[in-house]
Amino acid sequence: MAKILAFAGSNSSRSINYKLVKHTVEDIKDHDVQLLNLANFPFPMYSEDFEKENGYSNSMIELKDDISAADGLIISVNEHNGNPSAYFKNLLDWLSRLERNFMQDKPVLLMSTASGKRGGIGAIAVIQNLLPRFGAEVVSTFTLPLFKENLGDGKKILDSDLAQKHKEALESFLGKL
Repeated sequence: MAKILAFAGSNSSRSINYKLVKHTVEDIKDHDVQLLNLANFPFPMYSEDFEKENGYSNSMIELKDDISAADGLIISVNEHNGNPSAYFKNLLDWLSRLERNFMQDKPVLLMSTASGKRGGIGAIAVIQNLLPRFGAEVVSTFTLPLFKENLGDGKKILDSDLAQKHKEALESFLGKL
């Protein structure tokens, strides 16, 4: 049984990406899943001055330790103006200061959802290219467009083609654990 850490790269209390992650992990039966809601983790904006003056927060160290202890990661990134949110980029900046290869040898299922038709593909493209710099292996990706229409109730993905792509992305990820 593998240990999976799952979270959305969003600090919104109403994050649709968190809802997608939560939906995804409900389908995982034979593994230990730790689901984090990063809206509960207030991290300051990274700066060298802040780091020098204050060091690292306990919650950041705990998150890095949770990542290190996991066999795989499920991450859904939110998109702001075609890019990942400043919150998620800030999170990566802090984690990489703690340990450059904080995702070393971690298979990742990378997802995104948005209310629009693109489903967060801009954020996925940026993060898919960035995560390997920290040692991650992005095994599979999934984007869910039109969140409200496709998963608004949180119970199932309504579009059958998207549901199949989601299932295949998850199975590909689980196959790497």
